[in-house]
Amino acid sequence: MTSTGSTQLEQVLEGLHATPPAPLPFGERLVVRSFLLERVDTNVLMYNAPGISEAAGAISDLGGASQLLLNHAHEAMFGPPELDVPVYVHERDRAEAAASLPIAGTFGAQTSFGDDLEVISTPGHTPGTTCFVWDAGSDRCLFSGDMLWVQDGQWSAVILGSSDRDSYIESLEELRELDIDVLVPWGAAEGAAAIDVVGCREARKRIDAVIARVRAGGNR
Repeated sequence: MTSTGSTQLEQVLEGLHATPPAPLPFGERLVVRSFLLERVDTNVLMYNAPGISEAAGAISDLGGASQLLLNHAHEAMFGPPELDVPVYVHERDRAEAAASLPIAGTFGAQTSFGDDLEVISTPGHTPGTTCFVWDAGSDRCLFSGDMLWVQDGQWSAVILGSSDRDSYIESLEELRELDIDVLVPWGAAEGAAAIDVVGCREARKRIDAVIARVRAGGNR
């Protein structure tokens, strides 16, 4: 598609830019964003959201993107963005995503895009939910999509009727062992910051709290 958007991106960290927020259709006062990672070799877009089309011109001005990586299939609900970028999703979410969004390729259980971007399979929210850890130099950012986001000031899970609770807990336990400083979720409360900068020790405490709630039968 032709890049026509002129809305500006918001720089939230050095090399990390957020698109304008857009309402989540089924969420009360919730918004979603995409993020552009400026990298040495090729830029990458994280998450599908309407803000990509709004800021397509600004994304192109920064060199465009070589891939658009989905955390999970639900992001396909917004359809293809108005930007020429191939879309990738985990193989277990491909069929659902491909119903609304052309998929160029898939990634498997765990791999990487260069030395700075890890791809970690974290099933639970959906079978193919995948998180990404970006080493931004001074910060290590966890792109958690729908698996973890900030709600009422705390990190929260999003367990749906179709989610696999046991797999979700196992995935959270894996994320707890990572060294991460910054949470970069797909969604957030309207008016909230796009990212949550907390440091490694606090990140582990917050994930521990989510694990405890989910083990006790909670959905958040």
